[in-house]
Amino acid sequence: MTIRGRFITLEGGEGAGKTTQIARLADRLRACGISVLTTREPGGAPGADSIRALLVSGATDKWDPISETLLMYAARRQHLTQTINPALARGEWVLCDRFADSTLAYQGYGHGVSQTFIAGLYDAVVGGDGPDLTLILDMPVETGLSRAGARNAEAAAGTRAAEDRFERMGMAFHERLRAGFRDIAAQEPGRCAIVDATGEIEAVSDAIWQEVRTRLAEDLAGAA
Repeated sequence: MTIRGRFITLEGGEGAGKTTQIARLADRLRACGISVLTTREPGGAPGADSIRALLVSGATDKWDPISETLLMYAARRQHLTQTINPALARGEWVLCDRFADSTLAYQGYGHGVSQTFIAGLYDAVVGGDGPDLTLILDMPVETGLSRAGARNAEAAAGTRAAEDRFERMGMAFHERLRAGFRDIAAQEPGRCAIVDATGEIEAVSDAIWQEVRTRLAEDLAGAA
């Protein structure tokens, strides 16, 4: 019988370095003999990628907050059914750049959508298929937005459009979502860990690895 894989999500504000750290964590897990799938939200499946294009660019006010929330969960359902759950069933470990905590932070804490409403969507769409471990990369808002701005300037100078719609939503919005992520971690300490993302890439990578080794030690041992 194939043992179900583990589902790890990386969360945090703009420019926190999630994409870089997922790649480094994937390399470390593969070195332990674990098969790893990396993915992201919104996106990660054909239909979900189409929805991503609607969400991450354009005017900041193009979506009503509830409509935005529904789009996020429509994309998430496709992602779960087409990508995440099949990989876990094959015994792969899935590392995902953002998941449901981002919707709660961005649309809930950031835009003021009812947390009860979001929780109902979570129960209907995700249910018992949520992450085993969530690592929240935390840094001051100004630092993260500066990093994200530089990244998007490079994208705009290249061949793809900058995906900066959320980054342009203002400092107060980003302060609310940072507080939201920290509140989520405080409410679910068994699943969530806050990682200081202000240090050098290697130091952050080591801190992430320490959390994974500590919290999923038995799974790592079983995979070796």
